[in-house]
Amino acid sequence: MKPVAFAYAKARSVDHAIELLGRDDGRARLLAGGQSLIATLNMRLDAPSLLVDLNGIGGLDGIARRNGHVEIGALTRHVAAEHSEVIRQDVPLVALAMPHIGHPAVRNRGTIGGSVAFADPAAELPACLVALNGEIDIAGPHGSRTVKAEAFFKDLFETALGPRDVLTAIRIAAATPKRRTGFAEFARRHGDYAMVGLAASAEAENGDLSEVRLAYFGIGATPVRARNAETAVAAGRLDDAVAALGEDLAPADDVQASAAVKRHLAGVLLRRVAAQLRKPAP
Repeated sequence: MKPVAFAYAKARSVDHAIELLGRDDGRARLLAGGQSLIATLNMRLDAPSLLVDLNGIGGLDGIARRNGHVEIGALTRHVAAEHSEVIRQDVPLVALAMPHIGHPAVRNRGTIGGSVAFADPAAELPACLVALNGEIDIAGPHGSRTVKAEAFFKDLFETALGPRDVLTAIRIAAATPKRRTGFAEFARRHGDYAMVGLAASAEAENGDLSEVRLAYFGIGATPVRARNAETAVAAGRLDDAVAALGEDLAPADDVQASAAVKRHLAGVLLRRVAAQLRKPAP
C-alpha cells in the first residue's frame, strides 16, 4: 500500500515547526528518522495532511554531559548513541538496550526523539527512560517544559505531547558508582520487537539494593513499573518478586504470545536482570 496524499514542509527552526503544526488542525505530523512513521503511513494507519520535516533544524542532535546529567538531542541517531562513549560510561542501561533496537539500517536512520515520541509499548527506549527516572524536554506554542518519563507515556501510542508540541531532548542523571542497571528481552529474532522486555536500575551499597525500578515493555500499553516486585527485589526476596509480578502485570494475549506465556517470560527476565543488578559496576 501507499500513503494518502500529503503536503510536505521543512522546518527551519523549532519555532517554525510549531508554527507549521498549527496550520492543519492537528493533522500534521513530525518527520525525524521516519522508521516508524513511514511504515504507518504506507499501511494507512495514519493519514496526515502535512509532514513537517525536522531534519534541517540545527542543534537538535548531540550527546552531552551537563550538570550531572546526560542530555540527548531529539535528532540524535540511534547509531550515534550506540557508539557513544558518554552513553557507555554515564548511561549504561541505554548502551545495553541500543543493539536490540531494530537492525543496523534502522539504527542508522532512526532517532532517539522519534522513538520516544512514537511511544511504541514494545520499544526499548521508553522503558529505559522510566527505569532511569528520565525527563523529556518539550517545546510548544506556550513555551518549553520538562516532563518526567512516567508522566510522559499516557496510553497506547499516547504521550504528553500536544498537537503543536516538539520533543527536543531527553535527560538522564549520569551514573554514579552506586548505580546498577540491567536489561534483557525476549524476541523471536534479534532486532524484532520484544514479546517481553525489562529495563531496570537500582542503587547498591554493601551488597544491598535500594531505589529499585523495574520497567517492563511489550506487556502493556506503556512501560509498566512492577512496584511490588521492586520492593521484594530490594529486600532480597527474588522468589517473592517473581510471584509479585502476578499483581504488577496484566498482559493480554496477542499474535506473539498468550498472556500466560508473557507472565512466565516476565519472571524469567526478572531473575536474569536481578542478577545483573547485583553485579559490581565495571
